[in-house]
Amino acid sequence: MGNDFIEMKIPAKAEYVGVIRLSLSGIANRMGFTYEDIEDLKIAVSEAITNAVAHAYSNEKEAGEIKIGFGIYHNRLEVMVADNGESFHLEKVKKEIGPFEEEGSVESLREGGFGLFLIDALMDEVKINNHEGVTVFMTKYLDEIGVDFDGDQISTR
Repeated sequence: MGNDFIEMKIPAKAEYVGVIRLSLSGIANRMGFTYEDIEDLKIAVSEAITNAVAHAYSNEKEAGEIKIGFGIYHNRLEVMVADNGESFHLEKVKKEIGPFEEEGSVESLREGGFGLFLIDALMDEVKINNHEGVTVFMTKYLDEIGVDFDGDQISTR
């Protein structure tokens, strides 16, 4: 399989998340991802899209659009979710989320940061660019070779 790129645009409305989940599932299945990895991908991408739907265009009268890109490589799938809505301050969000402690319960996580926490937990690499709107770059490797287990995986560009 060569390096291919698929781009889709959807209205920033919750009812279109399922369309992207189905597309993602088909792409990941064709690439040879396990059932568990496909489910992780679907949850992470759904969270990124849901965040864009809920926050990017909340002050506008009409819903904007969300762009989703799939970079298909022999050893990984890269997914980009981008909106042109309101940016957020990443360091502020990370501070509000607070550190995750193993002994704490999921209920103790601060509201509003759980989506980013979940995306980071399910994907191998996560980068966020929030200069003009918000773009979330997520990578899932077909095997564990490309995964860096050191340091914080969420970074800004």
